[in-house]
Amino acid sequence: MSAPEPARRPFTGSCHCGKTKYIVFLTIPHTPPPLSSLHLPGQKMYKCNCTNCQKAAYLHLRLDNAAADFLLLSPLDPRESLGDYRCNTGEFHFFFCKSCGGKCFLFCGGHEVAEVPLDDIGIDAGKLGDGVQVGDGKIKVWRGKQGVFDESKRMGFLSVNAHTLDAGQEGMDLREWHEKGWILYLDGLAGKGKPQYGTAHEGGVY
Repeated sequence: MSAPEPARRPFTGSCHCGKTKYIVFLTIPHTPPPLSSLHLPGQKMYKCNCTNCQKAAYLHLRLDNAAADFLLLSPLDPRESLGDYRCNTGEFHFFFCKSCGGKCFLFCGGHEVAEVPLDDIGIDAGKLGDGVQVGDGKIKVWRGKQGVFDESKRMGFLSVNAHTLDAGQEGMDLREWHEKGWILYLDGLAGKGKPQYGTAHEGGVY
């Protein structure tokens, strides 16, 4: 049987208590980018051995087009409703749920609340649960501001914590990410090691 063709698909994610909900669009199966192109935008999966990423159990998921591929469904005011931890330079917002402590994403840049047609989502609104604002065939979301948030121009940054993707979704198996060598390892602790596939840097985890 031939391998499935890569396709962009929506997946849901949430914190442990479910107060934070999001949709992320991923191209699965994933094609790991060459090390020479890591500074360019595009879908990437990586683990960093810095103290913050380690202690937060962060599996970074970077997207092809973050402004279009990440939609926060709840809450729609993360800077007010979520906890906000900032370290180092303080420009990156490591948002976390104030109820369960779950860290779903980190963000920096312009943002907006918008209405998106449900037909563009590809997920039955009835499966999204409570706290999601749906009406007249549209769903209200918080996202990177269109025309302003642009990672290719270093005008914004988004990383989703893949550990918060909802389990049991068709086509979503985090074991596959490791077994197929999709995960990249960064040395954010010492800053001396080069990005690499297959082997975690000193102090890092698989």
